[in-house]
Amino acid sequence: MNQKLELPTPLDVIAVGAHPDDVEIACGGTLAKLVLQGYRVGIIDLTDGEPTPNSPGPEFRMEEARQAAEKLGVHERIMLDLPNRRLIDCFEHRVALAKEFRRWRPRLVIGFGDKTPMASPDHWQAMQITDAAIFYSRLTKWDTHFDGLPVHTIQRQLYFRLAVEPDMIPGQSHHLIVDISKTLEQKIASLECYESQFGHKANLFERVRAAAIVTGAAAGATAGESFCAAKPFFVDDLVQTVFGKSG
Repeated sequence: MNQKLELPTPLDVIAVGAHPDDVEIACGGTLAKLVLQGYRVGIIDLTDGEPTPNSPGPEFRMEEARQAAEKLGVHERIMLDLPNRRLIDCFEHRVALAKEFRRWRPRLVIGFGDKTPMASPDHWQAMQITDAAIFYSRLTKWDTHFDGLPVHTIQRQLYFRLAVEPDMIPGQSHHLIVDISKTLEQKIASLECYESQFGHKANLFERVRAAAIVTGAAAGATAGESFCAAKPFFVDDLVQTVFGKSG
């Protein structure tokens, strides 16, 4: 019989990106808000994002990612070291991510929800890997692939889209907007940590801020981030859900 594994304190939410900076630009404001609300939050980067044109190397990129996570206040940042530019949805990559889900036992996983035309194809592969890993995480009678890590069922999955893309993901009908009015500047601060990725892109931070303002305005908030649910979910208190705790 295998010795019982010592597992870390669970995370409530894990956001999965293909590269460092994906999660920040997609849902950094929401992650910062969740931390302020008392939830334990983690980020998983499937690759280190290297090589990349304006970065001196992996160590520099990892330090940028560390600083960005610190700006958001997230509790854990994990990098799986899968191959950047050659990220493929395959069994081994699915299992690698599923192991992290079993180790950290999140209630909610957030990840890519669509292709990003004229941007990295790794994003689409990351979506497929995440979808599969959520399924693999709960599968029984398959212990030999998971290093003895216990089965874990993830309760909910949300899809994000990058900040400057349209609010609605085509083909997905269950969208929601998170009010990030109080954490928008934390999001921008986390993006500013990625000098190698964004330092040469004029007006990017202004575009991200403007996109958040437009997204939030659709729901009556000063700034927002848009998500869609992988499957519909019910609410228990309709009035509280619609109006919030102060309603």
